Amino acid sequence: MTGAAGGPLARLAALITDTAYADLPDATTRKATIHLLDTLGAGLAGARSEETRISLSVLGAEPGPVPVWGTGVCLSPRAAALVNAVSSHAYEVDDTGGCDHSGAVVVPAALAAAAACATPVSGTRLLTAIVLGYDVGRRILEALGGYEPHNGAGWHSTGTCGPFAAAAAAAHVLGLTPQQTESALGLAASGSAGLWAFVHDGAMSKRLHAGRAAEAGLLSAQLALRGMTGPSAVLDDVWGGLLSTYAANDADPDALTSGLGTQWKIMRSSIKPYASCRGTHSSIDALSAIMADHRLDAADITAVFVRLSHFLHGMCGGRDIRTLAGAQLSLPYALAARLAHGHAGLDAYDEDKRGEESVRAAMDRIALDIDETMPPTEEPVVTAITTTGARHQRRVHHAGGSPANPLPETAIRAKFRSLAGRTLPDARARAVESAALGVAELEDVREMGAAVRVVS
Repeated sequence: MTGAAGGPLARLAALITDTAYADLPDATTRKATIHLLDTLGAGLAGARSEETRISLSVLGAEPGPVPVWGTGVCLSPRAAALVNAVSSHAYEVDDTGGCDHSGAVVVPAALAAAAACATPVSGTRLLTAIVLGYDVGRRILEALGGYEPHNGAGWHSTGTCGPFAAAAAAAHVLGLTPQQTESALGLAASGSAGLWAFVHDGAMSKRLHAGRAAEAGLLSAQLALRGMTGPSAVLDDVWGGLLSTYAANDADPDALTSGLGTQWKIMRSSIKPYASCRGTHSSIDALSAIMADHRLDAADITAVFVRLSHFLHGMCGGRDIRTLAGAQLSLPYALAARLAHGHAGLDAYDEDKRGEESVRAAMDRIALDIDETMPPTEEPVVTAITTTGARHQRRVHHAGGSPANPLPETAIRAKFRSLAGRTLPDARARAVESAALGVAELEDVREMGAAVRVVS
């Protein structure tokens, strides 16, 4: 089935099939390279997660050509895409600001598609596919009204928009025709799902959303390649269409094609310096800035007050840190970790660190105040009160790692080495780093496969 000529589905499909590496600005391809490295680091660390162990226990019976990062296992493309995506999102250190978590969805799907190809896939083709995946996934989210309305309604956009991102990337890697690509995007809608219900108990389903999105997108592209058709009206204003179903009151269909081919959405994505929900990051930065500016230690601070929006409180206001996911979605814990451990990196979220008395004492000093007049994603205002009675207030408008306040490449590389070092020996981690940063020179991206495996 083919969408209306000039319609959004046809235009997105044309972008996916027609875009070449040479069409992309240097800054865009460099951004894709950095996000590839960052996602590989997240996935290698996440290979040790309980979610990955469980996923492998179920899907490990599907052998194939695609390496599962940080293990000695190779699985079928769809199984590897799911497991690697779960790993990449398992520790909440993957990028954000795309579909939302685009890297954890797009990179596993694109690499699995490359491993499934009969002919070698070059590094430039992979990078182009990554750019296209981020672009389509974000455009779908914006067409659904944007992050706040869509996620505020209870949908988890990584799960709902991610399948389109993965399908776009896989379609480009696999070399689908425009008509096949339209079908791949239409079929991806059948995998669009995911709810924020995990926020209430820290359930593992959040990680599965990335896995299912990567799997659904890859499978959609593979099925379309073999002739399965997808609905041509999936992005039209019709009953049963994506926008009318998921965003009847908030849809913005123009977002699907506005700036298409000139405004690359990957450029708005953020790389995380902390192992927590992005909604906590500006508050961590604000507290750190207060402590640095006034030369305060944790012992100097008697209370921390955070004024925040109702939307952000619903997402990150929890205090149940018994599970890793619960802690990573907790703004009180993020600030407590900064006080008790001096940082909010992945080590601060280990189970033993979460249980320390110093953390519980620090959380008791943190209070959240909902400001009903504050726009949903406006950054919080943090106030620290010291033992002398002084009050220091700070709002960080652009958290570290965001496009307006990017991390230096040296910090991103250091983050990768720290994460990859949880699974790989130093020499192997540096080999992956070198391969990722030099991916544009690779004639066959499967060369990275050997580097990300653990050899027993």
